[in-house]
Amino acid sequence: MKERINKNRAVVVFSGGQDSTTLLFKAKKEYKEVIALSFDYGQKHKLELECAQEITKKHGIEHHILDMSLLNQLAPNALTRVDVNVPKGEVEGIPNTFVDGRNMIFLTFAAVFAKQRDINIIITGVSQSDFSGYPDCRDHFIKSLNTTLNLAMDYQFVVETPLMWLDKAETWNMAYELGVLDIIKNDTLTCYNGIKGDGCGECPSCVLRKKGYEEFEQKFLKKNF
Repeated sequence: MKERINKNRAVVVFSGGQDSTTLLFKAKKEYKEVIALSFDYGQKHKLELECAQEITKKHGIEHHILDMSLLNQLAPNALTRVDVNVPKGEVEGIPNTFVDGRNMIFLTFAAVFAKQRDINIIITGVSQSDFSGYPDCRDHFIKSLNTTLNLAMDYQFVVETPLMWLDKAETWNMAYELGVLDIIKNDTLTCYNGIKGDGCGECPSCVLRKKGYEEFEQKFLKKNF
């Protein structure tokens, strides 16, 4: 297995949403070369991919979109099927917006992509603090998959999860400290109903985003003024 890790280059799993966009700009400051990698898995709202393309083009970041349409056939859910409604507010248990195997598949293909370019570092925006009931956002899953990828390809991957133990308020504060708060507020798409910026205000993702921003204002923003 390759032992030397190239710390100058990284691949960012990039959806065009709040978390991955924040990490994209963080990576841009920390690495000489950053490649953004998005996935088209038949999501209902193609605006998500359009946001990703607009952000990377505007800020001069190399961007690739991989076709993952098979995932739509295998795992029907509220993000890919028009006949499955997105829930409102917070939900208990695993929500119908969870896509079985999504992070496992995305990170596996990101690893294949990275290895072909002699890149070791893969960055993803999963968080156990705000994981919304998604089992594939938990720390022990990521560590397990990292080990599996290393063994499967005989290559030293490092899957970085800078948001793993941060809540949404802390993620907003990261964007603020990076100087990209307005970009995250206005140019990203986190809403499950496909509305850019502040979103619909009712789906679980929008509720979490808004609550986090209000906490950010109280905990962090007011301290700086």
